[in-house]
Amino acid sequence: MNQPAQPRDTDIDYRCGFIAIVGRPNVGKSTLMNHLIGQKVSITSKKAQTTRQRVNGIYTDDEAQLIFVDTPGFQTYHRNALNDRLNQNVTEAMAGVDVILFVVEALRFSEADREILQRLPAKVPVILVVNKIDKDKAKDTATLHAFIQEVEQEYAFTATEVVSAKHGLRIANLIHTIKPLLPHSIPLYPDDMVTDKSARFLAMEIVREKLFRYLGEELPYAMNVEVEQFEEVDHLYRIHIAVLVDKDSQKGILIGKGGEKLKKISTEARLDMEKLFGVKVYLKVWVKVKSGWADDVRFLRELGL
Repeated sequence: MNQPAQPRDTDIDYRCGFIAIVGRPNVGKSTLMNHLIGQKVSITSKKAQTTRQRVNGIYTDDEAQLIFVDTPGFQTYHRNALNDRLNQNVTEAMAGVDVILFVVEALRFSEADREILQRLPAKVPVILVVNKIDKDKAKDTATLHAFIQEVEQEYAFTATEVVSAKHGLRIANLIHTIKPLLPHSIPLYPDDMVTDKSARFLAMEIVREKLFRYLGEELPYAMNVEVEQFEEVDHLYRIHIAVLVDKDSQKGILIGKGGEKLKKISTEARLDMEKLFGVKVYLKVWVKVKSGWADDVRFLRELGL
């Protein structure tokens, strides 16, 4: 069991605060947070908008504790109750934080990026984070520099950093830039804690990541997962997870011929859980049809969205 964070001799100089990571879908926010804290706690996918709930990741060293808030990508095109709820989550995540990381993709700045800038709260330091500098065209220094100058005209950024979240490049530079912007405070979490999310939540997210990885382009967006049972018995986690779909045809696609696809998703999810939790896991995943769940506001609230 984690012990409460202990005061340090350097508490008078210590800093601790919350940092929201915001940006349009698919700019690499979750990958960035995982590298910032040095461990995977937020799901990633090549598909846009895989994050649905705010996920806190915690980085701690002898100088500061940085509490990163990974947010859903702000959705401006597809409107339904689910996306409205996700957009609300982004707005709420930005309220009360100490620093905002505004993440954009190198050499690509759109109206969707501009709309997010317009929603940023006043008087909160905003660091422009240009991600995906490993792209071939972004490797040209002059081209990248010209792009950064254009984006910097859009907002009064406190600082600018360039990173490759995919390869973990210049992550230390970004952390160094964030630290002085945080308030003086003792740490809020134990030194060895990397997320404030429960094992139950992380199990749910792992299954959802596999759905995005192994299904088609559209189908995962019509699905969600809920944990129906989570218990620890003799160093074994027994986890039952239901995958919610809109219609019977989607259920068939998810299960696959002879149940092979669902079996593959379940097996890989179980292996990831055992690696993350450090215990044996018995995982049962099944599919439930609930028509119109993405537009059911009351049901979304029950799911914590």
